[in-house]
Formats: sequence, structure tokens, C-alpha cells
Amino acid sequence: MKKSSVKFKKMQRERILKTEPWLKSTGAKTDEGKNSSKMNALKPRYDLDDLLDQVNEYVKQMKEINHRINTAY
Repeated sequence: MKKSSVKFKKMQRERILKTEPWLKSTGAKTDEGKNSSKMNALKPRYDLDDLLDQVNEYVKQMKEINHRINTAY
């Protein structure tokens, strides 16, 4: 039976409603587990070091372009 089938989803729903796993969940107990679960809420963002490297490269390119423009005249 395919997991995407309506019949499978109905069976899975019934099994979940029967066992009620949300009632048995207690969450993280240890500091390590709490820190790990805290990270679940964080959204990925750009690495600042990579962004700074890109900005520095653009600044370097702009200086080079300005130098070429100024020495051309």
C-alpha cells in the first residue's frame, strides 16, 4: 500500500488517534536535549563571514573599476 494513498492515510490517522502520542510526550529533559530542540525553531540565515567576504570582494572590484576610470582620462 502506498503511503500517499487515501486508504493508508485513513489507517494512519486512526492509529494515531487511538494511541494519542501527544499525551505521552514530555519534551526534552536534559540540557543537551533542550538546546537541541531550541535549535528547531531557528531559521537558516546567511553566514556573516561569507557575506563579509562577498562584500569585500565587491568593494575591491569597485575600487579597481574606479581606478581604471580615473586613469583612462
